[in-house]
Amino acid sequence: MKKIVFQLSWLCVFVSCATSPTGRQQLVLLSSGQMSKMGVNSFNALKKTQRVSRNTRQVAYVKCISNHLLVGLSEKPRNWEVQVFVDKSPNAFALPGNKIGVHTGLIDLVKNQSQLAAVIGHEIGHVKANHGNERASQGLVAQVGMTAADLALGRDSVSDQIILGALGLGAQFGVLLPFSRKHEQEADRLGVRYMAKSGFDPMQAAELWKLMKRKSGSGPPEILSTHPSPESRIKDLKKIGQRHLKEFQAVRVKPECDRERLK
Repeated sequence: MKKIVFQLSWLCVFVSCATSPTGRQQLVLLSSGQMSKMGVNSFNALKKTQRVSRNTRQVAYVKCISNHLLVGLSEKPRNWEVQVFVDKSPNAFALPGNKIGVHTGLIDLVKNQSQLAAVIGHEIGHVKANHGNERASQGLVAQVGMTAADLALGRDSVSDQIILGALGLGAQFGVLLPFSRKHEQEADRLGVRYMAKSGFDPMQAAELWKLMKRKSGSGPPEILSTHPSPESRIKDLKKIGQRHLKEFQAVRVKPECDRERLK
């Protein structure tokens, strides 16, 4: 691990590096403007190829939760686009350029607003921690060399695949580039922090993953996966949730998004 950190520090002398919200050093070759443009373009492409939900109750529910999370982060909800996609998979994503997408399968799975907030907060955490840029930068360096900083979508098929995968859109575009275990753990930490600050029960993040575990069944051993095992994730999320309980309890006016769901 020390060797990896040293190598990254040495590389940062020659290229652009950043620090994640948790203090971790990152290699980033693409500008925030490039990432935002690619996120917006990808989101627009999804809206053309995937079915967008017209269920006003579902949309209001997701927007209520997303807006509370964004306000808790001192973001302006009007600057973000939130869409619900008709898809049975229990999934959600957030993209650079202020885009949030939630699948109807996830809405059907969760039992309450805090569980959905846990997933949306986690996905926002990926964006806020610049994980897409970091993954794209690592992939571009490995595949096409240090000229990667000048690449953008539409110029090179190899870099296009890497960038689309880095944005977390592998399933939609046929590119598989999962987040690393450290990215997932970092997004978990940030997501629980965000939901607690916004008035959502941070202990529900672990409960959400219990549901995910039951739905997915037995997965591969943790050592064979880039994702933490469900058991490890649930255990860690319980500890993180406990650390943020005071922040949650300090929020005087709690969200009431479940009312939108029950209308």
